[in-house]
Amino acid sequence: MIVVISLLLVLTGYSFLQKSSFFFLQNQTKEPIKFGATYMTMNNPFFEVVNDEIENEIKQRGDVLYTMDPALSVDKQIEHIQRLIQMDIDVLFVNPIDNTKLHDVLEECRKKGIIVIAVDTNLDSNDYVSYTVTSDNYLAGVLAAQDMMTQKESANIVLLEHSQTASGSSRIQGFVDTIESHPEYKIVARKECEGQLENAMPCIFSILNEDISFDVIMALNDPSALGAMAALEDYGREDVLVYGVDGTPETKVLIKDGKMRATSAQFPIQMGQKAIEIAYQLLEKKPLKTNETKISVTLITSENINDFSLAGWQ
Repeated sequence: MIVVISLLLVLTGYSFLQKSSFFFLQNQTKEPIKFGATYMTMNNPFFEVVNDEIENEIKQRGDVLYTMDPALSVDKQIEHIQRLIQMDIDVLFVNPIDNTKLHDVLEECRKKGIIVIAVDTNLDSNDYVSYTVTSDNYLAGVLAAQDMMTQKESANIVLLEHSQTASGSSRIQGFVDTIESHPEYKIVARKECEGQLENAMPCIFSILNEDISFDVIMALNDPSALGAMAALEDYGREDVLVYGVDGTPETKVLIKDGKMRATSAQFPIQMGQKAIEIAYQLLEKKPLKTNETKISVTLITSENINDFSLAGWQ
């Protein structure tokens, strides 16, 4: 009897080892899931942070991420997405340069069964995306305008824009709508800068050279706000309230030092984490209650700057 029981234990143990080995080998030999990502430009630390969060989770799971930088070229972004399709990706994270011009290439993704997740910027139609993760971009502009009206009884305002992008347009629209019924706040100039520091500087230089009177700048993001600040510094202008959107470490230092008024802070770490969380849920065919996450924004000013780290992103 003892011999029989011992034999059964040995066989059971052998069977368990066989199954464990099978599952171990199966896990070791599984094909990695392929992810692709294309942001409007990697010349913006915001997208680097979003991408890092996505990549960290992908690497931990043994999968792979291919990241493309179209450098603000719609044609390049379309070309990059086509290349990613040829690489047999399973999921595409897309931050559209122009939210109206990717229909055809995203339709190719749909036909191939590729999951498409829009990040930071909406597309003009949900027909081409599985999910969208953005900040509340409209609110970012509203908060800046509301703060400005507490600081000034009237103002001449310069807008730094990137009208081609949905996120940039929403921020500026939120600002414009908030002051619309207040004629004492006047928009005296609007300049397209593509959200780039190196473009924002000459925009402000040109306004200064035209001798246009202004005392507020609303910039669609922090890089363009930093460009504006650099131009103002060259002209010795310390009387201008400058607003941005992002919450970069650099702008938080300027706010702390009293050189910049405020930034509507985004949360790129949370955005990246949410995007990759949703991607794996969609891959596992888990049901979702909604097809969009809109992450709120917070206005950082000199009054609450001590609540935020100056060293990194929130």
